Amino acid sequence: SMPAVDNESLPDASTSRFTWKIESISKHSGRKTHSDIFVVGGYSWRVLVFPTGNNVNHLSMYLDVADAKSLPIGWSRSAQFSLAVINQLDSKHSVRKEVTHTFNSRESDWGFTSFMPLIDLYDPSKGYIVNDQCIIEAEVAVRKIVDYWNYDSKKETGYVGLKNQGATCYMNSLLQTLYHIPYFRKAVYHMPTVDTPSGSIPLALQSLFYRLQHGDNSISTKELTKSFGWDSYESFMQHDVQELNRVLCEKLEDKMKGTIVEGTIQKLFEGHHMNYIECIGVDYKSTRKESFYDLALDVKGCSDVYASFDKYVAVEMLDGDNKYQSEKYGLQDAKKGMLFIDFPPVLQLQLKRFEYDHARDIMVKINDRYEFPLQLDLDRDDGKYLSPEADRSVRNLYTLHSVLVHSGGVSGGHYYAFIRPTLSNQWYKFDDERVTKEDLKRALEEQYGGEEELPHTNPGLNMNPLKFTKYSNAYMLVYIRESDKEKIVCDLEETDINEDLKTRLRKEDEDKENKKKEKAEAHMFTTFKVARDHDLAAQIGRDLFFDLVDYEKIHPIRVLKDMPFNQVKEEFSKEFGIPVHSQRFWWWSKRQNNTYRPTRPLTQQEESYTVGQLKDAAIRMNSSELRLYLEVVQENHLTLASRTKDDILLFFKLYDPEKEELRYVGNLLLKASSKPSDIVPKLNEIAGFQHDEDIELYEEIKFEPNIMCEPVDCDVSFSLNQIADGDILCYQKRCSLDQHRHPNVSSFFEYVHNRQVVHFRLLEKPKQDDFSLELSKRSTYDDVVEKVAQHLGMDDPSKLRLTQHIPHLQQPKHQYIKYRSIDHLSDMLLLRNPNQMSDILYYEILDIPLPELQGLITLRVAFHQATPNEVLFHIIRLPKGSTYSDLIDDLKSKVQLSRSDAELRLFQVNNNKIWKVYLPTEKIDAVHDPNVPLHVEEIPEVEKSAGPRDRLVHVVHFFKDNQHIQYYGVPFFFLIREGEALSDIKVRIQKKFEVPDEQFLKC
Repeated sequence: SMPAVDNESLPDASTSRFTWKIESISKHSGRKTHSDIFVVGGYSWRVLVFPTGNNVNHLSMYLDVADAKSLPIGWSRSAQFSLAVINQLDSKHSVRKEVTHTFNSRESDWGFTSFMPLIDLYDPSKGYIVNDQCIIEAEVAVRKIVDYWNYDSKKETGYVGLKNQGATCYMNSLLQTLYHIPYFRKAVYHMPTVDTPSGSIPLALQSLFYRLQHGDNSISTKELTKSFGWDSYESFMQHDVQELNRVLCEKLEDKMKGTIVEGTIQKLFEGHHMNYIECIGVDYKSTRKESFYDLALDVKGCSDVYASFDKYVAVEMLDGDNKYQSEKYGLQDAKKGMLFIDFPPVLQLQLKRFEYDHARDIMVKINDRYEFPLQLDLDRDDGKYLSPEADRSVRNLYTLHSVLVHSGGVSGGHYYAFIRPTLSNQWYKFDDERVTKEDLKRALEEQYGGEEELPHTNPGLNMNPLKFTKYSNAYMLVYIRESDKEKIVCDLEETDINEDLKTRLRKEDEDKENKKKEKAEAHMFTTFKVARDHDLAAQIGRDLFFDLVDYEKIHPIRVLKDMPFNQVKEEFSKEFGIPVHSQRFWWWSKRQNNTYRPTRPLTQQEESYTVGQLKDAAIRMNSSELRLYLEVVQENHLTLASRTKDDILLFFKLYDPEKEELRYVGNLLLKASSKPSDIVPKLNEIAGFQHDEDIELYEEIKFEPNIMCEPVDCDVSFSLNQIADGDILCYQKRCSLDQHRHPNVSSFFEYVHNRQVVHFRLLEKPKQDDFSLELSKRSTYDDVVEKVAQHLGMDDPSKLRLTQHIPHLQQPKHQYIKYRSIDHLSDMLLLRNPNQMSDILYYEILDIPLPELQGLITLRVAFHQATPNEVLFHIIRLPKGSTYSDLIDDLKSKVQLSRSDAELRLFQVNNNKIWKVYLPTEKIDAVHDPNVPLHVEEIPEVEKSAGPRDRLVHVVHFFKDNQHIQYYGVPFFFLIREGEALSDIKVRIQKKFEVPDEQFLKC
């Protein structure tokens, strides 16, 4: 049986260190090896190692429960442990990883499959293996497991926890700390949030605080994390608790402006310090006042909070090479420092436990011992932390309210907080979902960090005193000023919570409960969809032109699976006022030509089925859901029982060529043997036309891939016209073809089917739409450029050049559309994927017609002047088949040369390096990319006099970034003389680029 929960503080962990020296590690060629058994906390353990990796190219290492197979069913034990490979050359470079785990029969070993790369482990120069010996170290802390399965935080402590959302790191402990500052909580409740958007931080925090106060179980923080956009583990790793605290407080500060709680954040957390520089030899002092909401204190090199404050206000001497430059007196010896003008009622101290190690190029955690007092006196030593203008009548004596703790290494670990909400002697540990009562020692001394000596577990292996590094330590402290204690730790009344918040949260709870109930009962229910004439009329001519209805827009009806369909008819009668005997439901199905139409009515037997049975029947007919059409049977229509094969139900759409409008006007039950001409008077009546109006009828047959809408012969029967149940007839007034833009239904359908709004963008501004035009997918190349030219007010459409859009890259295609090379707009908008059509085209306005331009090679030339860093760009066009000599001749007429007989060199640059040098006799590539410039420069006279052993080299510009070399700028040619010293070469390069001495010294 599980042990009962002890509300008193848990017993101290049993801790120990075990060292295992693996001799002749190279001979351990088997898959795994394990250490001798060692005992910690009354339990047997061993280290399990895969010297060549557990199916990875890393050393794999685990802590293993040695006697797992012989333990009773349901056993478990919890341990915080670290495993390390000791560096025998320099212990500072030992690799250590730490984790906490509850071991059980399913997970009897736990650790790290990728502990460290094998290439580093077996590198003799690295020092992890010396004389074929590897030293493994395990530090294990075992705590007695308390069964929290049935533990009730609210019942045991009066408080509830926050759910661990899996990626929120330090957030839960910060939120609990802020919540347990009553004055802060009261101010949050008093923020008016009636008009606040639902996803805002203030609203989410109000909700969270209310639930923490009134909830019985742990509370989710998802709404809050979503409100400030940090909904991934990476988001929290990229920031720290200080930044999260500031984000929250800034948002609340803004929301509180203009309300009764304006200024609360400043009143609680804002203090001020004064930065000063005071000259020693002259009478000059410069001061600057700054505010702070929290203070970041050094841990490294400081034994306690007081030592950190001493360091914070320590005076720095500005002398020697570091003198102070004053405006009036010039360079002067001075002292620089900082003193506090005032401290806030709630003092937040961030302890700098995480630091960048420049030597190792990594972040490290500082686990050094660092003490913090229960009472903090910042007036000590005659107010040495205070500036001269500080108000000495304020007593800066603070009492510890919260200790925020990080347990683990720099790249992960666990966060929790010790808080005493009312500043009584009772501390509480807020560890995500769980809240427990704790004693002072656990909150204070055990969070100082550092090391402590341990008893020997294996004295034969390690006779040195054992010290266990405490990876659990404080990283943030919150103190409350004694004189402000009554105001800060105030009572909260139910009236402090506004009614809007209560109402909104009650509704949220009801909705959540309903969803929960729905989910629990989901297996008993099913859904189906029924389209009525109302739906057809609402969609056709607006969202829909072809077919009858889009079922995606029909609201599903949820009923019990075993509800008889006849009962559904009763419900429809009540809701829509349609008598049961007037309801006729039709199956809806897909035809071979990919159109959807009502197929046949449900039989009397089918109507006696349950909804679940009908849905199964629909699935057997290859439908993903049960879709029905409700026909309202007119009094003079046949009953279902007497309906014959000669009876057909047809649907009608009316087209108005003048307004270019199409609408649904209803259905008619007709005889297949009758003629369309028989129903003309009825159709005219429905449309509101004259009784004898001359109308045209068309049958809408299909619309993909092409429109098929054909005239109906009104003088032969419907059956001879091959018109049957579910077919659609469109009709209109007869008119001449030249009377309207789209004179008949067929041409209107062609227009609707092919119309396409295209967004045009200037190629040089590819991210923003310039204008949009409605075109037809069947528009020819000439049609498109003419419409664009017309919009732009251009006379000659051939001076336009179009480029296609690549949807998945959201950028223009590299190659433009050649003149009349694509027949239709639809092909311009379609790239390789036939299902992915774009609606964007890019355009350029040319200075010459595109057909003429296509007969030329266009080159962008970067001409490098003799003056350093001066480059002029030119666009040069040459006939296809031209050589680089032709290019040089053309360029010489456009640039200023140092001398008339100067020779030019052409070269291409790729990735900031010289890629190729072109000979004048070479032909220019006809497909040369005009966006990649050709570089041209004068060949210096010095090169012409080069000797046979002189060398012309390529020189690149680079800088080092995190040990990686990054190239930049334009490379150049440089002649090196035979036997020339590097120092002389550097002087010539400096002279060439006119680089100042102080800057060149950095090279």
